[in-house]
Amino acid sequence: MSRLTIGIDLAKNVFQVHGIDDSNRVVIAQKLRRAHLLAFFAKLEPSLIGMEACGSAHHWARELTGMGHEVKLMAPAYVKPYVKRGKNDMVDAEAICEAVTRPTMRFVPIKTVSQQSILMVHKSRALLIRQRTMLVNALRGHLTEIGMVAPVGIERTAELVERVLAHKPTELDVPPLVTDIVVSLARQIDSLTAEVRTLEAKIREWQRTSEAGRRLATIPGVGVITATALAATVPDASVFRSGREFAAWLGLTPRSNSSGGKERLGRITKAGNRYLRTLLIVGATAVLRHVRHNTSLR
Repeated sequence: MSRLTIGIDLAKNVFQVHGIDDSNRVVIAQKLRRAHLLAFFAKLEPSLIGMEACGSAHHWARELTGMGHEVKLMAPAYVKPYVKRGKNDMVDAEAICEAVTRPTMRFVPIKTVSQQSILMVHKSRALLIRQRTMLVNALRGHLTEIGMVAPVGIERTAELVERVLAHKPTELDVPPLVTDIVVSLARQIDSLTAEVRTLEAKIREWQRTSEAGRRLATIPGVGVITATALAATVPDASVFRSGREFAAWLGLTPRSNSSGGKERLGRITKAGNRYLRTLLIVGATAVLRHVRHNTSLR
Protein backbone atom coordinates (compact mmCIF):
# COMPACT_ATOMS: atom_id res chain seq x y z
CA MET A 1 0.00 0.00 0.00
CA SER A 2 1.32 3.46 -0.91
CA ARG A 3 2.25 5.88 1.84
CA LEU A 4 -0.20 8.72 2.28
CA THR A 5 0.75 12.36 2.62
CA ILE A 6 -1.74 14.25 4.76
CA GLY A 7 -2.23 17.89 5.62
CA ILE A 8 -4.25 18.88 8.70
CA ASP A 9 -5.67 22.35 9.19
CA LEU A 10 -5.90 22.61 12.96
CA ALA A 11 -8.76 24.37 14.70
CA LYS A 12 -10.53 24.48 18.04
CA ASN A 13 -13.24 21.92 17.34
CA VAL A 14 -13.34 20.91 13.65
CA PHE A 15 -10.22 19.85 11.72
CA GLN A 16 -9.93 19.74 7.93
CA VAL A 17 -7.92 16.79 6.60
CA HIS A 18 -6.52 16.53 3.06
CA GLY A 19 -4.60 13.44 1.93
CA ILE A 20 -3.00 12.22 -1.27
CA ASP A 21 -1.32 8.96 -2.32
CA ASP A 22 1.97 8.41 -4.14
CA SER A 23 0.35 9.30 -7.46
CA ASN A 24 -0.89 12.64 -6.04
CA ARG A 25 -4.48 11.46 -6.20
CA VAL A 26 -6.73 12.92 -3.51
CA VAL A 27 -7.89 10.09 -1.25
CA ILE A 28 -8.92 12.04 1.87
CA ALA A 29 -10.85 15.30 1.97
CA GLN A 30 -13.05 15.57 5.02
CA LYS A 31 -13.73 17.34 8.27
CA LEU A 32 -13.13 15.69 11.62
CA ARG A 33 -14.26 16.75 15.05
CA ARG A 34 -11.68 16.92 17.80
CA ALA A 35 -12.99 13.80 19.56
CA HIS A 36 -12.70 11.72 16.37
CA LEU A 37 -9.27 12.83 15.13
CA LEU A 38 -7.08 10.27 16.90
CA ALA A 39 -9.48 7.41 16.19
CA PHE A 40 -9.39 8.28 12.48
CA PHE A 41 -5.60 8.27 12.26
CA ALA A 42 -5.31 5.12 14.38
CA LYS A 43 -6.92 3.23 11.48
CA LEU A 44 -4.43 4.51 8.89
CA GLU A 45 -1.09 3.04 7.94
CA PRO A 46 1.94 5.13 8.99
CA SER A 47 1.74 8.32 6.93
CA LEU A 48 3.54 11.63 6.45
CA ILE A 49 1.48 14.29 8.22
CA GLY A 50 2.01 18.03 7.94
CA MET A 51 0.61 20.71 10.24
CA GLU A 52 1.17 24.39 10.83
CA ALA A 53 3.10 25.16 14.03
CA CYS A 54 0.24 26.93 15.78
CA GLY A 55 -1.81 26.44 18.93
CA SER A 56 -2.04 22.76 20.03
CA ALA A 57 0.17 21.64 17.11
CA HIS A 58 2.87 20.15 19.35
CA HIS A 59 0.25 18.20 21.32
CA TRP A 60 -1.24 16.63 18.20
CA ALA A 61 2.22 16.01 16.77
CA ARG A 62 3.20 14.00 19.84
CA GLU A 63 -0.03 12.01 19.77
CA LEU A 64 0.22 11.16 16.07
CA THR A 65 3.93 10.37 16.31
CA GLY A 66 3.09 7.88 19.04
CA MET A 67 0.84 6.08 16.53
CA GLY A 68 3.75 5.60 14.15
CA HIS A 69 3.09 8.51 11.80
CA GLU A 70 5.83 10.89 10.67
CA VAL A 71 4.69 14.36 11.71
CA LYS A 72 6.29 17.59 10.52
CA LEU A 73 5.42 21.09 11.70
CA MET A 74 5.86 24.18 9.53
CA ALA A 75 5.69 27.90 10.20
CA PRO A 76 2.38 29.28 8.82
CA ALA A 77 4.31 31.92 6.84
CA TYR A 78 6.08 29.14 4.91
CA VAL A 79 2.80 27.41 4.08
CA LYS A 80 1.00 30.51 2.81
CA PRO A 81 2.73 30.59 -0.64
CA TYR A 82 1.17 27.20 -1.43
CA VAL A 83 -2.40 28.48 -1.05
CA LYS A 84 -3.73 28.62 -4.59
CA ARG A 85 -6.75 30.88 -4.24
CA GLY A 86 -9.22 31.94 -1.61
CA LYS A 87 -9.13 31.24 2.12
CA ASN A 88 -10.99 28.36 3.72
CA ASP A 89 -10.16 25.24 5.71
CA MET A 90 -10.15 22.96 2.68
CA VAL A 91 -7.74 25.18 0.75
CA ASP A 92 -5.48 25.53 3.79
CA ALA A 93 -5.32 21.76 4.37
CA GLU A 94 -4.43 21.21 0.72
CA ALA A 95 -1.66 23.83 0.94
CA ILE A 96 -0.25 22.17 4.07
CA CYS A 97 -0.32 18.80 2.32
CA GLU A 98 1.67 20.20 -0.58
CA ALA A 99 4.10 22.24 1.54
CA VAL A 100 5.15 19.27 3.69
CA THR A 101 6.52 17.48 0.61
CA ARG A 102 8.77 20.34 -0.53
CA PRO A 103 12.48 19.44 -0.27
CA THR A 104 13.43 23.02 0.68
CA MET A 105 10.81 23.35 3.43
CA ARG A 106 12.08 24.17 6.91
CA PHE A 107 10.39 22.35 9.74
CA VAL A 108 9.78 23.20 13.39
CA PRO A 109 11.09 20.62 15.92
CA ILE A 110 8.34 19.04 17.99
CA LYS A 111 8.54 20.11 21.62
CA THR A 112 8.20 17.72 24.53
CA VAL A 113 5.67 18.22 27.32
CA SER A 114 8.52 19.30 29.61
CA GLN A 115 9.72 21.93 27.16
CA GLN A 116 6.23 23.30 26.65
CA SER A 117 5.64 23.33 30.40
CA ILE A 118 8.72 25.43 31.18
CA LEU A 119 7.81 27.84 28.38
CA MET A 120 4.39 28.26 30.01
CA VAL A 121 6.20 29.16 33.23
CA HIS A 122 8.25 31.73 31.30
CA LYS A 123 5.13 33.24 29.71
CA SER A 124 3.34 33.37 33.05
CA ARG A 125 6.34 35.06 34.66
CA ALA A 126 6.48 37.64 31.86
CA LEU A 127 2.74 38.28 32.26
CA LEU A 128 3.03 38.80 36.01
CA ILE A 129 5.97 41.17 35.54
CA ARG A 130 3.93 43.23 33.06
CA GLN A 131 1.04 43.37 35.50
CA ARG A 132 3.36 44.40 38.32
CA THR A 133 4.88 47.12 36.14
CA MET A 134 1.39 48.46 35.42
CA LEU A 135 0.61 48.61 39.14
CA VAL A 136 3.94 50.27 39.98
CA ASN A 137 3.41 52.90 37.28
CA ALA A 138 -0.14 53.54 38.50
CA LEU A 139 1.10 53.92 42.08
CA ARG A 140 3.90 56.29 41.05
CA GLY A 141 1.43 58.33 39.01
CA HIS A 142 -1.03 58.62 41.88
CA LEU A 143 1.64 59.73 44.35
CA THR A 144 3.09 62.20 41.86
CA GLU A 145 -0.29 63.94 41.83
CA ILE A 146 0.17 64.83 45.50
CA GLY A 147 3.81 65.87 45.14
CA MET A 148 5.55 62.63 46.09
CA VAL A 149 8.03 61.50 43.43
CA ALA A 150 10.21 58.39 43.58
CA PRO A 151 13.31 57.61 41.49
CA VAL A 152 13.01 54.93 38.82
CA GLY A 153 12.96 51.34 40.07
CA ILE A 154 10.56 49.08 41.93
CA GLU A 155 12.78 49.19 45.03
CA ARG A 156 12.57 52.99 45.15
CA THR A 157 8.81 52.79 44.75
CA ALA A 158 8.67 50.42 47.73
CA GLU A 159 10.64 52.96 49.77
CA LEU A 160 8.11 55.64 48.81
CA VAL A 161 5.24 53.41 49.93
CA GLU A 162 6.96 52.86 53.27
CA ARG A 163 7.26 56.63 53.71
CA VAL A 164 3.54 57.04 53.11
CA LEU A 165 2.56 54.25 55.50
CA ALA A 166 5.10 55.08 58.21
CA HIS A 167 3.83 58.64 58.75
CA LYS A 168 0.48 60.05 59.64
CA PRO A 169 -1.41 61.28 56.59
CA THR A 170 -1.61 64.80 58.05
CA GLU A 171 2.19 65.12 58.26
CA LEU A 172 2.66 64.35 54.55
CA ASP A 173 -0.62 65.91 53.57
CA VAL A 174 -1.77 62.58 52.11
CA PRO A 175 -5.56 62.20 52.06
CA PRO A 176 -6.91 59.05 53.76
CA LEU A 177 -8.39 57.85 50.47
CA VAL A 178 -4.97 58.03 48.82
CA THR A 179 -3.47 56.07 51.70
CA ASP A 180 -6.06 53.35 51.16
CA ILE A 181 -5.20 53.23 47.45
CA VAL A 182 -1.49 52.98 48.24
CA VAL A 183 -2.13 50.09 50.62
CA SER A 184 -4.27 48.27 48.05
CA LEU A 185 -1.80 48.67 45.18
CA ALA A 186 1.21 47.86 47.37
CA ARG A 187 -0.47 44.66 48.54
CA GLN A 188 -1.05 43.58 44.93
CA ILE A 189 2.53 44.45 43.98
CA ASP A 190 3.90 42.36 46.86
CA SER A 191 1.66 39.45 45.88
CA LEU A 192 2.84 39.56 42.27
CA THR A 193 6.47 39.78 43.38
CA ALA A 194 6.02 36.65 45.49
CA GLU A 195 4.43 34.84 42.52
CA VAL A 196 7.29 35.86 40.24
CA ARG A 197 9.84 34.52 42.73
CA THR A 198 7.95 31.23 42.94
CA LEU A 199 8.00 30.85 39.16
CA GLU A 200 11.70 31.74 39.03
CA ALA A 201 12.37 28.99 41.57
CA LYS A 202 10.58 26.53 39.26
CA ILE A 203 12.71 27.74 36.34
CA ARG A 204 15.92 27.21 38.33
CA GLU A 205 14.75 23.73 39.28
CA TRP A 206 14.07 22.85 35.63
CA GLN A 207 17.44 24.24 34.59
CA ARG A 208 19.22 21.91 37.01
CA THR A 209 17.60 18.90 35.31
CA SER A 210 18.36 20.09 31.77
CA GLU A 211 21.80 19.36 30.36
CA ALA A 212 21.35 21.94 27.60
CA GLY A 213 20.15 24.48 30.16
CA ARG A 214 23.21 23.93 32.35
CA ARG A 215 25.63 24.20 29.42
CA LEU A 216 24.00 27.34 28.04
CA ALA A 217 24.19 29.03 31.44
CA THR A 218 28.01 28.87 31.26
CA ILE A 219 28.01 31.37 28.37
CA PRO A 220 28.78 34.95 29.49
CA GLY A 221 25.58 36.98 29.54
CA VAL A 222 23.34 33.91 29.59
CA GLY A 223 21.69 33.31 32.95
CA VAL A 224 19.12 30.81 34.14
CA ILE A 225 16.17 32.62 32.53
CA THR A 226 17.80 32.92 29.10
CA ALA A 227 19.31 29.43 29.21
CA THR A 228 16.02 27.69 29.99
CA ALA A 229 14.07 29.75 27.47
CA LEU A 230 16.63 28.95 24.78
CA ALA A 231 16.82 25.24 25.63
CA ALA A 232 13.03 24.87 25.53
CA THR A 233 12.39 27.04 22.47
CA VAL A 234 15.14 25.41 20.39
CA PRO A 235 15.11 21.74 21.44
CA ASP A 236 17.30 20.71 18.49
CA ALA A 237 19.91 23.30 17.50
CA SER A 238 21.21 21.02 14.73
CA VAL A 239 18.37 22.22 12.49
CA PHE A 240 20.44 25.37 11.99
CA ARG A 241 23.43 25.02 9.68
CA SER A 242 25.31 27.87 11.35
CA GLY A 243 25.11 30.46 14.08
CA ARG A 244 24.20 33.08 11.50
CA GLU A 245 21.24 30.99 10.36
CA PHE A 246 20.07 30.84 13.98
CA ALA A 247 20.50 34.62 14.25
CA ALA A 248 18.44 35.08 11.08
CA TRP A 249 15.69 32.83 12.46
CA LEU A 250 15.67 34.88 15.64
CA GLY A 251 15.44 38.17 13.72
CA LEU A 252 18.87 39.50 14.71
CA THR A 253 20.29 39.92 11.20
CA PRO A 254 19.95 43.12 9.12
CA ARG A 255 16.99 43.50 6.80
CA SER A 256 18.19 43.22 3.21
CA ASN A 257 16.80 45.36 0.40
CA SER A 258 19.42 44.63 -2.23
CA SER A 259 19.02 44.77 -6.00
CA GLY A 260 21.15 45.23 -9.12
CA GLY A 261 24.29 44.08 -7.36
CA LYS A 262 24.02 46.86 -4.78
CA GLU A 263 23.68 45.72 -1.21
CA ARG A 264 21.42 47.69 1.13
CA LEU A 265 21.15 46.58 4.73
CA GLY A 266 18.77 48.09 7.25
CA ARG A 267 17.80 47.42 10.84
CA ILE A 268 17.44 43.92 12.24
CA THR A 269 14.39 42.08 10.92
CA LYS A 270 12.88 41.22 14.35
CA ALA A 271 11.25 38.30 12.56
CA GLY A 272 11.65 35.62 15.23
CA ASN A 273 10.74 34.94 18.83
CA ARG A 274 10.53 38.35 20.48
CA TYR A 275 10.89 37.08 24.05
CA LEU A 276 14.02 35.05 23.32
CA ARG A 277 15.51 37.84 21.21
CA THR A 278 14.99 40.32 24.04
CA LEU A 279 16.68 38.06 26.58
CA LEU A 280 19.72 37.56 24.37
CA ILE A 281 20.06 41.28 23.60
CA VAL A 282 19.81 42.18 27.29
CA GLY A 283 22.44 39.55 28.11
CA ALA A 284 24.78 40.78 25.37
CA THR A 285 24.35 44.37 26.54
CA ALA A 286 25.24 43.33 30.09
CA VAL A 287 28.43 41.64 28.85
CA LEU A 288 29.46 44.71 26.85
CA ARG A 289 28.84 46.97 29.83
CA HIS A 290 30.90 44.68 32.06
CA VAL A 291 33.77 44.49 29.58
CA ARG A 292 33.77 48.26 29.14
CA HIS A 293 34.50 48.70 32.85
CA ASN A 294 36.90 45.75 33.13
CA THR A 295 39.76 46.03 30.66
CA SER A 296 41.19 42.64 31.65
CA LEU A 297 38.24 40.93 29.94
CA ARG A 298 38.77 42.59 26.57
